[in-house]
Amino acid sequence: MVATFIVLTTSAMSTNEMILQVLKEKSSLKQDVFQTNIKLFKLLRDVAEEFARELKPKAQNIDKRLLVEFKEKSEFEFELRVAGDILIFSMHTNVFEFDASHPMWKTSYIREDESRSYCGIINIYNFLADSFKYNRSNDLGYLVARIFVNREEHYFVEGKRQLGFLFNDFSHAAVDREQLMKIVESAILYCIGFDLFTPPFDEVKVVSLAQVMETSSMMSLKTGKRLGFRFQADTDIE
Repeated sequence: MVATFIVLTTSAMSTNEMILQVLKEKSSLKQDVFQTNIKLFKLLRDVAEEFARELKPKAQNIDKRLLVEFKEKSEFEFELRVAGDILIFSMHTNVFEFDASHPMWKTSYIREDESRSYCGIINIYNFLADSFKYNRSNDLGYLVARIFVNREEHYFVEGKRQLGFLFNDFSHAAVDREQLMKIVESAILYCIGFDLFTPPFDEVKVVSLAQVMETSSMMSLKTGKRLGFRFQADTDIE
C-alpha cells in the first residue's frame, strides 16, 4: 500500500486549501528527509576520509604501489580509491518512497507511520581505477550498495553480499558513525574481492576501426569486472 496523506475529494476544502495541506504534509516532509540525507552524507564523507587517512600508511608499508586516497568531487559526491578499485559515493538530491511491493511496507515501523517510507538515497558504485586513469569513458561501473535514510535518521542498506543483510534493521538502526564505518569497510571488502574476469570471446571478437584508431592502445574498448556476464546478487563473485 502506497502512503496517501490527503483525500483530494473533500468538498469542504477549497483547491488552494488542499494544495497548502499537501505542501504542509508531503513537501515539508520531503524537505526534512533531504536535510537528514545531507547530514548522513556529510558524516559518511568524514568516515571515508578518516578510513583513507588511517589505511594509507599501512598499505604503503606493505607495498608502495598500493594507493589509498580520498577525493571530494562535489557537495553530493566523493570517491575512495583502494589500490585498483575506486568507490564512488553519490547522494541523490531527490526523495523517494518505497514501491508498493517493497517488503518494508510489511513492517510495523512503516505501518504505524507511512511518512517513514520517504527516504533519501546514497549510492555506492565500484569502478576500476584504470578507467579514470586512462579516461576510458566506455568502461562499466557497478552499483554495490544503496543507503536509505528517512527523516527520523533511521536507515538500511540494499546491497551485495554482507551489505545486503548486515544493515537492514530499518525499524531501529539510526545514523551512527561506527555503523557507517562498517558500511564503508564492507563495501571495500566486496569490491576488492570482486575481480576482473576475462570477457567471453564472442563479446570482444569484433571491434570497429574507430575503436582501434581512437588510441594506439585501444583504450576505447569497454572494460568491466563482469563484461559479458549476467550480474546477479548471489553469483557475481563465484
